[in-house]
Amino acid sequence: MANSDEPVVIGEVAGNVRLITLNRPRHLNVISPETVSLLAGYLENWEKDENVELILIKGAGRAFSAGGDLKVFYGGKDTKDSCLEVVYRMYWLCHHIHTYKKTQVALVNGIAMGGGASLMVPMKFSVVTEKTVFATPEAAIGLHTDCGFSYIHSRLPGHLGEFLALTGTRLNGKELVAAGLATHFVPSEKLPELEKHLVSLNKGDKDAVKSLIEEFSSEVQIDASSILNKQSIIDECFSKDSVEEIIESFEAASLKEGNGWIGPVLKGLKRSSPTGLKITLRSVREGRKQTLSECLKREFRLTINILRRIISDDMYEGIRALTIDKDNAPKWDPPSLDKVLDKDLDTVFHPYEAHLELQVPESEESRWDGKYENSAYATLKVSEV
Repeated sequence: MANSDEPVVIGEVAGNVRLITLNRPRHLNVISPETVSLLAGYLENWEKDENVELILIKGAGRAFSAGGDLKVFYGGKDTKDSCLEVVYRMYWLCHHIHTYKKTQVALVNGIAMGGGASLMVPMKFSVVTEKTVFATPEAAIGLHTDCGFSYIHSRLPGHLGEFLALTGTRLNGKELVAAGLATHFVPSEKLPELEKHLVSLNKGDKDAVKSLIEEFSSEVQIDASSILNKQSIIDECFSKDSVEEIIESFEAASLKEGNGWIGPVLKGLKRSSPTGLKITLRSVREGRKQTLSECLKREFRLTINILRRIISDDMYEGIRALTIDKDNAPKWDPPSLDKVLDKDLDTVFHPYEAHLELQVPESEESRWDGKYENSAYATLKVSEV
């Protein structure tokens, strides 16, 4: 258990291997501005270091990472203080992880949600256990599925991506492997030994790393009740053009025999921010036709416009209800889906001037070389965008 004097991210050296530990276990390793800065620094330096071949990342305690520290955003709601910088750096970090030149392995033995999952899914190898819990629940509190997940979810089979993004449904370790969101399932009791062997391997050869992980991994068979076995219903309902039509179709499906699982999911969907749901559906749908860089640029734009309350205060209200007052009774504005107008959504999605967009490379082979410090965002505040 980390104490307050310990760093939020620990970087260790072991021959040609580097180990990152997310180290805020009492807070489920949520991602703070300091976490983003340290992660970006380690990864950038190690990518350039010829002596580094393999990167391992894990979480301390019972979580890998529960995602972004929502209180950071809520703290700036009145002053419009710059959460912009950490958002910018986080999306840069996401792009960097997706396109990293060296072999990375995520060892995920616990919660991996939202932005925390973005440190797992894009890795060359992502190892999960029976304790792993994944979700992208941002839409429910008035945010949107971000950190590259409009790109990832839009590429899942059928309309599973829309389902996960809109409902925040949780997947376990075996389901993650079955859905292609993780590469290997390893029982949690074997994970420490796997880590030791990866360190001893002392090289980043992909075939050698894969072979070693497979020695510890188990074949995956999902339960009969798994949401992944409901693909036909999900595709039927979540292929509809609008959130309203999706809910209507889902309600109709819930009345059929054997579909009792839909009730709780539908209840959560109806309690979610109408604005968050509509932004999220459109974002994932646009993601299908866009590159990773284009998706991250759009996500950045959406997040900043949400922070600026362009059409709604819902994100701040959602954070208040979930983490500040903890009354779980948000008052959404607009209060219903029919009040979230297309023209308002157009405003949130509208591109910025080129120099104000997220400046990630279009080439998937490009790397961050410090452009952030020289960009317009080094000094701008949220209120100025």
